[in-house]
Amino acid sequence: MANNNTNNLALRSILDKDKLNGTNFVDWQRNLSIVLCMDEKEYVLEKPIPPAPPANAPKAVKDAYEKHVKDDNQVSCVMLATMITELQKQHEDMKAHEMIVALRQLYQGQSRHERFLKELATDQILQSLPELYKDFVMNYMMHDLEKPLPEILKMLQTAEENLTKGKGTSVLMVQGGKGKPKKGIKIKARTVGKPKSKSTSSATQKPVGGIAKGKCHHC
Repeated sequence: MANNNTNNLALRSILDKDKLNGTNFVDWQRNLSIVLCMDEKEYVLEKPIPPAPPANAPKAVKDAYEKHVKDDNQVSCVMLATMITELQKQHEDMKAHEMIVALRQLYQGQSRHERFLKELATDQILQSLPELYKDFVMNYMMHDLEKPLPEILKMLQTAEENLTKGKGTSVLMVQGGKGKPKKGIKIKARTVGKPKSKSTSSATQKPVGGIAKGKCHHC
């Protein structure tokens, strides 16, 4: 029990450090959901308190109602305690469900803006990939995957590793192809050297001592 209380306090400290101030609703709501999920009280954000059961209602129904009221009060206190003073004054008379609905309506533009930025960042990443990744992009778009950016980058790293493994063979093949012309160059160098020996032999066949006088070489 003591460990649970310690964990709850540690999680709630996250909300205390980053109180709702009107510009951080998306992050604040995310942290609030984490804290309430730990306490198993997140349901009060999505479900309003039902009407009070009649006096002759079963005990289970009465107990569920009382628990909902108690959880709602605790969650409302957590929400108000993690807001700036101005927002506290605006929402202090609301229940937890009413409060979150009002806040979502007030700051829904932030959620849309964050989603737009996320989609824009994803599109920019996918469009910046080289042609080699076209299968990856097509698969991502066809399955309409909505992954956070860190997970997309991790998927790209895995795809890059697979592409690198496939590219390794082709690189070796290219390097092997480059090796053959080098041998051909050596062979060509040897064949070029042979005519030089012919010119040398023809030069040795020239008459020594010049041409004799008095003879006509046109007859």
